[in-house]
Amino acid sequence: MAEFVTDEEVKRINELYKKAKNEGLSKAEAEEQRELRKKYILAVKASLHATLNNVDIKEADGSITHLRDLKKNEF
Repeated sequence: MAEFVTDEEVKRINELYKKAKNEGLSKAEAEEQRELRKKYILAVKASLHATLNNVDIKEADGSITHLRDLKKNEF
């Protein structure tokens, strides 16, 4: 399971973005930015996956399909 991203980490991502846009980043800062962005993306994907696992679809025939029971290539 992916880690959660703290408010401080989100703030740091935004700070690095602004600095990169205005004056550029050092190699260390660019690496920190890559790692923080990677962690953020993994957390968003994990959250989306957890949400979709809790979605049920009522079919036209009245039956219920649970998304968590479908294989990836079925939807």
